Amino acid sequence: MKVHIKGVGEKTYESPVTLREIAEGVKDAFSSPVTCAVLKNRVYDLNHVIEGDADVEFLDLSSETGMRIYVRTLAFIFIKAASDVLPGCRVMVEHSIGNGIYSEIQWKEPIDSDDVKAVEMRMRELVEKDLPIIKKRVPTEEAAVYFKKMGWDDKVRLFKYLKGDYIDLYELDGMMDYFAGIMLPSTGYVRWFALKYYLPGVILQHPEPEVPLEIPPFDEQPKLFKVFWESERWAHILGIADAGALNDYITSGRAGEIIRIAEALHEKKIAQIADLICENRDMLRVILIAGPSSSGKTTFAQRLMVHLMVNGAKPLAISLDDYFVDREKTPLGEDGKPDFEALEAIDIELFNRQLAALIQGKEVYLPRYDFITGKREFRKDPVKIEKDQPIIIEGIHALNEKLTFAIPKKDKFKIYVSALTQLSIDNHNYISTTHTRLLRRIVRDSRTRGADALKTIAMWPSVQKGAKKYIFPFQEEADVMFNSALVYEFAVMKKYAEPLLKKIGEEFPEHVTARYLLKLLEYFEPLEDEWEIPATSIIREFIGGSCFKVG
Repeated sequence: MKVHIKGVGEKTYESPVTLREIAEGVKDAFSSPVTCAVLKNRVYDLNHVIEGDADVEFLDLSSETGMRIYVRTLAFIFIKAASDVLPGCRVMVEHSIGNGIYSEIQWKEPIDSDDVKAVEMRMRELVEKDLPIIKKRVPTEEAAVYFKKMGWDDKVRLFKYLKGDYIDLYELDGMMDYFAGIMLPSTGYVRWFALKYYLPGVILQHPEPEVPLEIPPFDEQPKLFKVFWESERWAHILGIADAGALNDYITSGRAGEIIRIAEALHEKKIAQIADLICENRDMLRVILIAGPSSSGKTTFAQRLMVHLMVNGAKPLAISLDDYFVDREKTPLGEDGKPDFEALEAIDIELFNRQLAALIQGKEVYLPRYDFITGKREFRKDPVKIEKDQPIIIEGIHALNEKLTFAIPKKDKFKIYVSALTQLSIDNHNYISTTHTRLLRRIVRDSRTRGADALKTIAMWPSVQKGAKKYIFPFQEEADVMFNSALVYEFAVMKKYAEPLLKKIGEEFPEHVTARYLLKLLEYFEPLEDEWEIPATSIIREFIGGSCFKVG
């Protein structure tokens, strides 16, 4: 049979042959180990058998999908090693942070650095042995009985809501576990990792797709970690730390209770930020708000303005979009196309000149950018503010000091907004904040911008590239962080996103991402009745019904 391998060419094999065997024969064509393959825009593990002519695209660690499979397998090895070293422990793989995954190990006594070293040593033993990771299809009820005996109630809860009579488990050296995606065929593939004791848990360090064969230095992000930690503690206190627990609330008719609590938490956090600003009203003249795409920055900014007005402040909102340079002056990116996200796409000289003038009590004629003509014009009526009036600015570069170079740091208050998902599928399967935001973007773009899910997914890599370059490096510069994630939002997004994602056929490369997101949504029961979601909710920015101007 003939197999055409993307980037390699056509090869002839005797049927049947596994993807692993093919990958082994062409490994020199890749800069890092191959972790999976794409056939007809579907991802398959390396144990998949090909029995006829095929077109194959192998993915290595330099791809997001390939690295995700690597990290998932690494997590399994970590869980197994922790169970071997600390018998009876409970491992919780919680969220990404810096250049790794934060996890906690609950044992009969608190773990210390020696325990972490012992776990890492055991992981390296498992890797050196190159043990097989075996996929087993078992009845769902049988799997639930197995995990109940293990004391893993999070999986038992989850399995109640899975569709289908059978489920795929993975076995490693006698331990079985469930994972929301495919795994590598053996432990020997996972050679690049490190464990870092990070009280009260562990950072599972792994390579990045950009440099897949190295462990980068740990990028400590204490402010971001604190927000994650607070959100997850809050979820555990409520008893809604995983998908199964949320489903229990919804199916028992208690969804309204969760909505009210989650929205009250947001309201309280925003009020606290407004109080903090108003305590220093004479000093804090400029409030800067930034965050990655679909974080809910627009709704947050408007809710913050309401709370500032409650405290007697009269904030002035200024849009960075109005300070774009004329289109022909927009800098070009690496691809030769206009880079509208670059700092140089903004007339920062004019922006700083006007900010300084406003702070000094002068009248200013603010600009208005015409996105049709690509030209800037100035408004007819001047603007002037009082000494205690704050200026609110929301935009991609808001946390970058270069944007407001003329304004002293003491006069600025920086806020980072992101959807830092506190909910997990179960204790061993966390949900990426990136996928939370992508689902939001798909639903909003379809409703307000006439863009289908195919288009949104196609442009998402460039959106993420912009965030990595212009937003994430500055997030720790924020004075406060606001987590815009809502514990119930996947149950709401499900009915909006699923029909949009199902329209992406297998003939499109974006089907890979669509299929992954559909799998993620399968874990959640839909929240059909939305009447208890307030018009001020951040989720309304995406599904509609907001009382704010967010389109």
